[in-house]
Amino acid sequence: MAGEPQSDCLFCKIAQGEVPATIVRETETTVAFRDINPQAPTHVLVIPRLHHPDAASLAAAAPGVAADVLREAGEVAAQEKIQDSGYRIVFNTGTGAGQTVFHAHAHVLGGRGLNWPPG
Repeated sequence: MAGEPQSDCLFCKIAQGEVPATIVRETETTVAFRDINPQAPTHVLVIPRLHHPDAASLAAAAPGVAADVLREAGEVAAQEKIQDSGYRIVFNTGTGAGQTVFHAHAHVLGGRGLNWPPG
């Protein structure tokens, strides 16, 4: 059920401390940790502690928590000192867009040039 921890969800397990991760920030509603397959010098994932399969589902069910994820993405950028050089916040939704863990999460990417269009 959305909003409840899922026993088969890697990110739920990270949020609950059951699976180790390199945590860079935590709040009551979010956890931010380094991506294990970084695509940029800074690549941090910001997840809600609540389980929702993607960003749209999170925003519809818990808009305040969705805002917390975005706010924390900005805090990660500041902490990682990429806020002035620029950074990207990416939400992949669905397998066709590259989503591999179906728990809403934002990728915070920076520390190198990020071309447009992506992909």
